[in-house]
Amino acid sequence: MLKNWPAPAKLNLMLRIVGQRDDGYHLLQTVFQFIDWCDFISFTWLETPEVVLARPLPGVPQEADLIVRAARLLQRACGIWRGVKIEVDKRLPIGGGLGGGSSDAATVLVALNALWRLGLSEEELIGLGVQLGADVPVFIKGVSAWAEGVGEQLKPLDLPEPWYVILIPPCQVVTARVFASPDLTRNNSPVTIKEFLAGQQANDCLPVVKRLYPEVAAALEALSAYGKARLTGTGACVFLACADEAEARAVMKALKPRWRVHLAKGLNRSPLWDKLQASGLTR
Repeated sequence: MLKNWPAPAKLNLMLRIVGQRDDGYHLLQTVFQFIDWCDFISFTWLETPEVVLARPLPGVPQEADLIVRAARLLQRACGIWRGVKIEVDKRLPIGGGLGGGSSDAATVLVALNALWRLGLSEEELIGLGVQLGADVPVFIKGVSAWAEGVGEQLKPLDLPEPWYVILIPPCQVVTARVFASPDLTRNNSPVTIKEFLAGQQANDCLPVVKRLYPEVAAALEALSAYGKARLTGTGACVFLACADEAEARAVMKALKPRWRVHLAKGLNRSPLWDKLQASGLTR
C-alpha cells in the first residue's frame, strides 16, 4: 500500500466572471493559492484491472466519483489496465469551495502517473484533468497561479503565504445552482495581475451566494468583524488572511464557540510535489 498522498485545498483570492462560452461554460479570472489542509489518498495495487474506491461517498455511485473517473481516464489514455484500490481520508468539507473533489482527482492523476511510471508530461496530465473539471489543472500544476479561460490557463504567481482563518458554514453550496442564477454577473470587465495585487480582489459569485445561502451571509458577517473576509469559489467557506499565526489563533478562538473554524497556512507549492520528491519520484 502507498499511503497518504496529499490532496490540498485551495482558496480563490479573487474571482471575476468575464464572459460565457457558447457551450455554457463561464470565462473566469481567478487566483488560486493552496493551503496546508488536505485530504489524503492511499493506493493498493490489484491483480485485476478494476478501479475500486474503498469508502464511497454516501449517495455517489462509484462511476460518478471524480477519483474513480480520474483513474479510469488515465487507464484509457495510456492503454493500460492495471488495477488499484483507492482509499480517501476525507478531511475537506464537501461543497465548501475548497476544491476537494478536484484536488483528489488531480492527486490520483499525478500519483498514478508516477507510480505506474506512465511518463505523461505535466501538459498531458492537465489535458486529462480539464476533462474532469475546471479546477483540476491548478492542482496538477502544483503552484499558486493566476487563472483564466475556464480555469485551465495558468500563470504561476509568487504570493505572500499568510495564516488564514477559514469559517465553514453549516451548508453545502451547489455550484451549478449559483452559475445558473439569472442574477449572476457574467460580463465583468477583466483586470490585470497588477490590479489584483493592488487590491481588486472581489468575488463575483458573492451576491448570489449570500442570497441563496443565508448561512454563508451570516458566516461572512461574523468573520468580517475581524478584517476583510472573503468567499472562496462559490463557497460555502469564507476566509480571512491574518498578519501572523498569533492573530489567526486569536480570531479562531473568538469564533469557535459558535462556528466550525479551521486554521491554515497559505502555500505557493502543493505538498503533493513534496510527497513525490520524498518518495524518490519525479514530476
